[in-house]
Amino acid sequence: MPPRIYYDADADTGLLLDKTITFIGFGNQGSAQAENIRDSGVTNDRIIIANRDDRYAVEAKSKGFNVEPDFSKAASLADIIFLLIPDQAQPRLFNEIIVPVLRKNATIVVASGYNVFFGLLKVPPSNNVVMVAPRMIGSSVRSLYQKGRGFPCFVSTEQDGTGDAHAIALAISKAIGATKAGAIESSVREETAMDLFAEQALWPNIIALFREGFSVLKDAGCSDEALCYEMWMSKEPAEIFEAAADDGFVQQLKRHSVVSQYGQLSGALALDGTGIREHFRNILHNQILNGKFCEKFSQIEGELELEGAANPLNQLYSRSEEMELVKAEARVRERLAQLRRDAAEGSQ
Repeated sequence: MPPRIYYDADADTGLLLDKTITFIGFGNQGSAQAENIRDSGVTNDRIIIANRDDRYAVEAKSKGFNVEPDFSKAASLADIIFLLIPDQAQPRLFNEIIVPVLRKNATIVVASGYNVFFGLLKVPPSNNVVMVAPRMIGSSVRSLYQKGRGFPCFVSTEQDGTGDAHAIALAISKAIGATKAGAIESSVREETAMDLFAEQALWPNIIALFREGFSVLKDAGCSDEALCYEMWMSKEPAEIFEAAADDGFVQQLKRHSVVSQYGQLSGALALDGTGIREHFRNILHNQILNGKFCEKFSQIEGELELEGAANPLNQLYSRSEEMELVKAEARVRERLAQLRRDAAEGSQ
């Protein structure tokens, strides 16, 4: 059975008007969703931005929001709490600071299923837990709302402590603008599986394909400049994905030359995907859904705050710099920068 898709007529933003809403964090999503909710009728005195004293707090104040640096105080006042800080920072803040002051019937809103699916948030049974997950970057969540167009969104009720969690989730979806385009019924399991699969299976293989393709063409005598522009710096891949969203994943090929269409279709249909399918299944079931990645990531998350080479993410970036593709790109960008400097000096 296909999932239900909810539109404006299915939701009532009036359910939010007497609620105090606290946003934990004011990054790209927090900023956009807070502004959209305010523009949907929730008065400014009902919205609290919980954020330490940094540039995000300055931005929130510049947009007219009330900022509370004391996360415990901000949470204690909330009927609805948007948890919009990075995934790795959520469990400690939520479990240690928010849970002790949480109102009995408060609703917790997440935009990522990760911490809920893996049971890292210790939410009391009396509280609601809902997911409202825009499939759009924060700046577009705001701009599309302002244009009256909306954007796709995943919505789910994961814990119904009050009996009206589903209605509140839909009200939030409408208030941020999602039901204009359609809020798709989902779950934290589905959202997490797809998100982590893209990050750990699809895109690693795409990076590897570009890396190896670059090396083969480099060995065949192609220049750094030609390769970098042909493969990504021209932004042609971005245009192709945009066309796929508009026309269809395969139908966008009709925008290409006949040689390109024939080459891509005949090549794709000739490939045996059995090996990659098994590889993908292994990642999904034996790395993602069974919690192994989550467990491994939880062990290093504290190290991600370290500076320099002690940070495991920085270590991965250092290793990636040894790829010939990355080295070639650096050479090309430096040559272009030098050409711009020479041109600027010549015009003086």
